[in-house]
This record gives sequence, C-alpha cells and structure tokens, in this order.
Amino acid sequence: MADTVLYEVTESLATVTLNRPEAMNALNVTAKEALLNAVRRAAADSAVRAVLLAANGRAFCVGQDLREHAAALAEATDAGGAMRTVAEHYGPIARTIAEMPKPVVAAVNGVAAGAGFGFALAADYRVVAAGASFNTAFTGIGLTADSGLSWTLPRVVGPARATDLLLFPRRVDAAEAERLGIAQRVVPDDELPATAREIAGRLAEGPTVAYAALKQALAFAADHSLVETLDVESGLQRTAGASADHLAAVAAFLNKERPAFGGS
Repeated sequence: MADTVLYEVTESLATVTLNRPEAMNALNVTAKEALLNAVRRAAADSAVRAVLLAANGRAFCVGQDLREHAAALAEATDAGGAMRTVAEHYGPIARTIAEMPKPVVAAVNGVAAGAGFGFALAADYRVVAAGASFNTAFTGIGLTADSGLSWTLPRVVGPARATDLLLFPRRVDAAEAERLGIAQRVVPDDELPATAREIAGRLAEGPTVAYAALKQALAFAADHSLVETLDVESGLQRTAGASADHLAAVAAFLNKERPAFGGS
C-alpha cells in the first residue's frame, strides 16, 4: 500500500503531501496518524524553515473517511467512543500546523471539506486553485465543528458569516473564498503546484525567527487587548531584534545589498 502521507525536505522546505487520491484524501486512521507525525516532524526539525501542505489527486481533503467511521460507530461500546479521534488526531494536527514556529502554506488543489477545511485554515497562507472549493460539512452529517474551525473560521470571515457557513454547509468556490479571505491567492489549476512551491520557498529563505514571532503575536492578539498585545509585541521584538538575521539585514541595508537570511 502506498504511503498515505508523503514527506520530503528540499532546501529548508518540508513538503507534506496527502496521498489517498483514490479516496479524495479522506482521513482514515492510518492517514491521520501519518499526517500528525509528518507535521510534528516538520515542526521539530530545525533544518525546516517553512512547510508546504499539499495533496495528490483531485481533492485536497474531504475530511473523515466515513466508511471507516461507520465501522467505528458500529464497534463502539459507548456513544462517543468513535469520536476519540478528534482529541487524538484532528485537534493535535490543527494545533501543530497553527502553532509551529515556522510558516505553513496550504496548496488547496480541490475540495477541502470538514477537517480538510480546518487544516487549510490552520495554515498561515492558502494558495487555492481556481477549481477548488471549501465546505464546512459537519452539520450536514449531524456533527459540530472540529479541527479548529470554530476558532479559525470566525477570525477569517467574521462571526456572522462563519455561523452561516457552519449552520448551512455549502460549496464555497475559489472566487468566493478569495472575497471572504479564506484564500489569500487564487491561481489557475495548472499553476497551483509551482506557485505554492514558489511562495513556500520564499518563506523558507526568509527570517525564520521573525516569522515565528509574528505567528505568536497574531495568535495572541486574536484574544487579548491592545495593551496586552503591545507588551507581547515588545518582548517578541526584542527576540527578533537580537537574531542574526536582523543584524545581517541591517548591515545589508547599510551596504545597499539584498539581505540573505540564514534562519537564526
């Protein structure tokens, strides 16, 4: 059986690729465990400075493999037993993507539904194929949101629009996704792999310490006051200001040169 998730590191860029194209990258236990291991590996590897989350086939990820889920429901001895995967897999995957101290780019090549939508929103930057789409999906099968969607979606599209999309799941095409802020860039389908890799590659060559601080500042600011955020920004800026990349960039500016960032 082919690996359900592929992992490759090239020039400081880790590419994590969902690889169940025959199942539209639906997430069975094997795929969930492989994806969690892959994103944790990328987060922990100091040689990795950016991550590209991609998928093979015509879908990005349609969420839970419902055939496997139906079997788990039938075998469960308690009503919630089949839902342990949320705490064991979906939550940790979304949190690792969102909190790793390096930028994550999601290349959304097709439908991203349920947890697939959640994982895409957990990324820092979404490059979306013109033929791709998003769907919250959960309430359509009698479930609430997971994979961070109840936190990320309101922060991207606003609470009212998020409530609408979660209560009444529907297909959000790439053009609407760009208008709503779900997609930061929409490109022709055949240009997605190259464009997403170019963007992720640029981030892998950038000031890694500054990117990590920026992610931390944005996450903190989402739930705190301006005064509290200013204090956090001050501390994070001290960290970034002491980095080798900042010192090298200042020297490059004075010498009228383009800075080269080493990631430290």
